[in-house]
Amino acid sequence: MANPTILTVDDDPAVSRAVARDIRRRYGDRYRVVRATSGDEALSALREIKLRGEQLAVMLADYRMPQMNGVEFLEAAMDLFPLARRVLLTAYADTAAAIDAINIIDLDHYLLKPWSPPEENLYPVIDTLLESWLSTPDPTASETRVVGHRWSAPSFKVRDFLTRNLVPYRWLPSEDPEAVQLLTAAGLTQDDVPLVVTDDGSTLVRPSEAELAAHVGLSTTPSSDFYDLVVVGGGPAGLGAAVYGASEGLRTVLVERRATGGQAGQSSRIENYLGFPDGVSGAQLTDRARRQALKFGAEILSTREVTALEAAGAGRVLSFGDGSAITAHTVVLATGVAYRRLDAPGLAEFTGAGVFYGSAMTEAMNCAGEDVYIVGGANSAGQAAVYFSRNARRVHLLIRGADLGRSMSRYLIDQIAAIDTIDVHPCTEVVGGKGGDHLEQLMLRDAKTGAVTTVDAEWLFIFIGAEPRTDWLEGVVERDARGFVLTGPDLLTGGRRPARWPLPRDPYHLEASVPGVFAAGDVRAESVKRVASAVGEGAMAVSLVHRYLEAQ
Repeated sequence: MANPTILTVDDDPAVSRAVARDIRRRYGDRYRVVRATSGDEALSALREIKLRGEQLAVMLADYRMPQMNGVEFLEAAMDLFPLARRVLLTAYADTAAAIDAINIIDLDHYLLKPWSPPEENLYPVIDTLLESWLSTPDPTASETRVVGHRWSAPSFKVRDFLTRNLVPYRWLPSEDPEAVQLLTAAGLTQDDVPLVVTDDGSTLVRPSEAELAAHVGLSTTPSSDFYDLVVVGGGPAGLGAAVYGASEGLRTVLVERRATGGQAGQSSRIENYLGFPDGVSGAQLTDRARRQALKFGAEILSTREVTALEAAGAGRVLSFGDGSAITAHTVVLATGVAYRRLDAPGLAEFTGAGVFYGSAMTEAMNCAGEDVYIVGGANSAGQAAVYFSRNARRVHLLIRGADLGRSMSRYLIDQIAAIDTIDVHPCTEVVGGKGGDHLEQLMLRDAKTGAVTTVDAEWLFIFIGAEPRTDWLEGVVERDARGFVLTGPDLLTGGRRPARWPLPRDPYHLEASVPGVFAAGDVRAESVKRVASAVGEGAMAVSLVHRYLEAQ
């Protein structure tokens, strides 16, 4: 197999030679460097690379080129090599265009000219992009196929798990000819779905999430039985703690029950996160944070549910559902929260078959041209409404209050008001649902008049409130009445420390009632429910972990 290609395109011959020379000097032993002097010439080169079955790792394109500028070229090149990393070469005056390109073509980086010295300004960028490209599986080379029913909750669960863990797969409805062939080859019928066929030909019938994880390359088993830091939960707070813990030399393992990213990972677009002026999807943010944690040496375990925490001398023992356990000097609890279930008659049976908790990005395209109902008045619901409005016929946002002002950010309220296909229904509650094999109707009650209206509806997405996943901490760590973990000053009653607190100091700011155990993000009592604050608390928890370890 030929070495992967790095392509440069610039209409200025001197700049073209310079960038190709610098890249060849550093990467020429592992990559083939191809340079072009126009967008058309570069696209012709890409077509030849594609026909030869070779790989393209990185493209660097000058923004100011005649006939086809750099953004237009990179957009066209994405059709041929969607996984290649994209860099735009710009002058300082073109910075605004480069920032716009982040949103238009999911640009990976823009590089200001001149980039001298390359050791400081060019090579670190290319190193990072090559590492990212090498760690991203190519779905054309390794394809997982999922066969199932459209309105099957188990089928949805498989697809949702793969999507949230950023595992590429191809969905085949059970009546599809290829799906029929796969079922026949496996000796199965349509009643046996979901069927998962992995890239190595293995067949999994109605697999558990742990079985799926093991077969698609996710790590499920710790490499050690003792760590400096165990992070429980893989949302923004957990990923933040894992990145900072591992980068500062702590032997770190992150344990995630289902998929990294948490609720934020399901967000279609986060627009108020620092450093992303054009917004970033939850999946993109999760992918980058996950790769960053792995880069620094953190372990990430998927489909491992922690069921108990015990203080054993200087160690903190975490037990798993399968009976195994790991021990650490310190623990960061970052389990986040779960959306509360909507307790209305007839809805529970349609979970995964028309009723979804969270944004369920796997179903977005299936909603095209249809009405979508969303319950909730906070940012997550607003982001979902904006996202679904791109394809749905109409989006109906159902809120219990009189308006969105109490619980939603102003930028989202303004966006929703500007979209004609989103209808906000104030003082409205879902009181029931009906259907056959999937949701077909909803009963809506006007809280002011009490009148109940029945509407045709096949899609209901629910974002109501938050419940912490802390039942397994009962009797070990102090929590408030709603189950959120109490930390720092909130543990002091009348200036007195918790009854079982063994140390001659007060708990640190994010420290729970067990020394060496910290809480970060949404699971912590009185925390600010925002992505940025969760990441910040994850980082702060690690600084307190160091303080704790130094005092031992």
